[in-house]
Amino acid sequence: MVLEIDNIELSFDGKTILRGIYLKAESGKVTGILGRNGSGKTSLLHILFGSLSPKYKSIRIDGELIKSPLFQRNQVAFLPQQKLLTRTMKVGSSLKLFNVDWGTFINDFEHFKPFKNHYTSNLSGGELRLLETYLILNSDKNIILLDEPFSNLAPLYVSKIKDIIEHKKVDKIILLTDHLYEEIVSLSDDLYFLKNGCSKLIHNMEDLESEGYLPINSQQK
Repeated sequence: MVLEIDNIELSFDGKTILRGIYLKAESGKVTGILGRNGSGKTSLLHILFGSLSPKYKSIRIDGELIKSPLFQRNQVAFLPQQKLLTRTMKVGSSLKLFNVDWGTFINDFEHFKPFKNHYTSNLSGGELRLLETYLILNSDKNIILLDEPFSNLAPLYVSKIKDIIEHKKVDKIILLTDHLYEEIVSLSDDLYFLKNGCSKLIHNMEDLESEGYLPINSQQK
């Protein structure tokens, strides 16, 4: 499956946010999106999901123009920056809601074993983000959008989530953005950089340096 988006025109209060975007994402690959705050990364994911309507857009799947929001086609799962689960939902219930097996989850994240009957409000910010990211990645949708999936996660959990993403990308389209650029760079098969409303396909770290996103002679850790 191939997902393409272009001809986007999005403005807020007279300020142009997106205007020259082209992005291509394919199943079997992780597609990363980088850019400074305010560059339109989150807006682009919302446009793809269908929760934000720009003035113009073109979204295609395998060359077919998609006119209805992707979420109405039951093809996409989206992890937004804001909290996904309500505070009054129990951890075990959230897995049932997403048809995710509790045993498999605990096998990956044993730390959560005592939390099955706890409300999500009892989780730390990092624990909640981990749970939400896991649920979205294990949904039955073939397009996965992740906005800041590594927010507040301990390094060990970042590593585990990256492993899951690598496994899930085999038969899914996965697009993600995060302020932890090193994780995005290392994880992405294709990488785009947003600047001045436009997108650029990034080939190496020197491209990010030339765009002023990274200091000259920076090295990926």
